[in-house]
Amino acid sequence: MTRRRWIAERWDEATATIEGAQAEHLARVLRAEPGMEADVVAGGRVFHAQVAAVALDGDTREVRFNLLAELEADPALPVTLVLSIYKFDHMEWAIEKATELGVRAIAPVVARRTEKHLAQAAAKRVERWRRIAHEAAQQARRADVPAIDDPTPLANRVRAESAVTRIVLAEQERTTTLRAAILEALAASGAEMPAIEIAIGPEGGWAPNEEALFDANGWRSVSLGPRILRAETAAIAALAVVASHLE
Repeated sequence: MTRRRWIAERWDEATATIEGAQAEHLARVLRAEPGMEADVVAGGRVFHAQVAAVALDGDTREVRFNLLAELEADPALPVTLVLSIYKFDHMEWAIEKATELGVRAIAPVVARRTEKHLAQAAAKRVERWRRIAHEAAQQARRADVPAIDDPTPLANRVRAESAVTRIVLAEQERTTTLRAAILEALAASGAEMPAIEIAIGPEGGWAPNEEALFDANGWRSVSLGPRILRAETAAIAALAVVASHLE
């Protein structure tokens, strides 16, 4: 039987503790008690663990585990998604599914065609996006939680110095596919796994000045094929292509 997996907020060499809503769920819904076994993620490592103590008292909601043995954990994909901010319900779905697929990090950016009210509200949504990623990582039995950056203007991200392979999905690109760009990155990296950053445009696509900005800063324009995809569909399709070659 597969053990449930929990992601600890605090840990040391011998113990790990989960807090808040997930601790309350474990205690009240799953009836956790000392001796119950689980898998616990602590500091990016996965452990076979046993419940040592349950505390639900006043504002305290904690379940403490004894860490028994470290388990082998699958690494995250070495991929950062640069997501232009778009409709929040669609974006939250993309964050959840990207986490399930193994993305390492997500960087929300404000693009030219990001709706103004979404750009203004984005900073207040970051903690919700992080909770969604946390829950999806737990559901997918990941050994880590992808980092969700604070929103930033697109130009800041595009111009930032980086040694990774930087790719932008562009509707006007017709010759270079994402698959071809990934295979080139693999060939160039030799025995190492290449780190990749993929930019996904907003609804309506990139503005012409943004396309020029990507080109001026060394980003590789690629295509996912002849069909026009919604932003959240493009993000998941791109991750699936990358995963098929890196895993």
